[in-house]
Amino acid sequence: MIRVTGVRARVLAVAIAAACAAGTAPVHALAQDGRPSRAADDARRPDQQRPPETDKKPLPAKATKELPPALLALLREKRMPKQSPIVLRVFKEEAELEVWKQDASGRFQHLKTYPICRWSGDLGPKHVEGDRQSPEGFYTVTPALMNPHSAFHLSINTGYPNAFDRANGRTGSLLMIHGDCASAGCYAMTDGQIEEIWGLARDALAGRPWFQVQAYPFRLSPANLARHRDSPNLPFWTMLKIGHDHFETSRREPKVDVCERRYVFDAKPLPNASTPFVFDPVGKCPPYGVDPKIAGPAQEKQRADAAETARLVAQLVAEGVPAAPIYTGLDGGMHDSFRARFFRVVIPLAKVMPYASHLPTLPPIPWVDNDGSLATKWFGTAF
Repeated sequence: MIRVTGVRARVLAVAIAAACAAGTAPVHALAQDGRPSRAADDARRPDQQRPPETDKKPLPAKATKELPPALLALLREKRMPKQSPIVLRVFKEEAELEVWKQDASGRFQHLKTYPICRWSGDLGPKHVEGDRQSPEGFYTVTPALMNPHSAFHLSINTGYPNAFDRANGRTGSLLMIHGDCASAGCYAMTDGQIEEIWGLARDALAGRPWFQVQAYPFRLSPANLARHRDSPNLPFWTMLKIGHDHFETSRREPKVDVCERRYVFDAKPLPNASTPFVFDPVGKCPPYGVDPKIAGPAQEKQRADAAETARLVAQLVAEGVPAAPIYTGLDGGMHDSFRARFFRVVIPLAKVMPYASHLPTLPPIPWVDNDGSLATKWFGTAF
């Protein structure tokens, strides 16, 4: 077993205006048995939320239709049962959403990548309601978070805020993956794309009543981490990378817990432990270990990536290449394949945030474990 000890996080957030969707009026979601149940709407404005009586409406055809023949053929080719679990992975900077699905061997394999039509805010996690940030982290979607009657064609509520977000005082609601290619805190797809993603999620929920969403700022490669070496979010991203690497090396979705206001991945109780194996998001972590079959390959990957990141950082600094800007000044992004079609969608943040013409620089986030954080190892005392 590999022991893991405390990590502490502190994030300064700034309250700004606008949200992906406001209000909390209850409306439809897809229940586990296929019948509608009550959940919060992701309407465009509070006055456009659907009334409770729409709970009695039948599911629309777009929510029940079969997957396209080409996608069904791909499932057969990859030996993926139709109702096997899925994992969704979102990468903001690349504007891509990956669908991974469990194959007949029980491991997750890549099924399909969808270009994201629109995400909003900037790189970094969501902090407060109205900051236009699309969330980053590990989320669990249940049938109640599936909205077939969404004002944005179809929607999947990511489940933000999760236990980590709440423990760190982050606020916000109704952060979706939906259609309509319009976002103010969500991950927006085209209507055709969300129909496929929705169908895959619906079928997976018929086999198991939840699936995982992993949302990242970018692909967590050494090259990208070196480019973003000055970001105050780097310690947070390094923490996410632990779960990312568990998935990459094991091809199984990581078990996610929260304690001491940090994520813990694939934790198992220690043999003969005398204390209860209970995770309190704001309390002290219980003694735990991680199966060496999971932790070993993941840590080997982390060591190799850290060494390559350090090499690239030294090279970039020697060549005078500046780090990526902490804030782009633009409200989100979209995949290059959509830019010609929606050339006016990505706009300056100042135009959508009436209370500030720029985002302030956030202070570094302390992140320390018994070995010293990876950020400290890579970049010395900067963090």
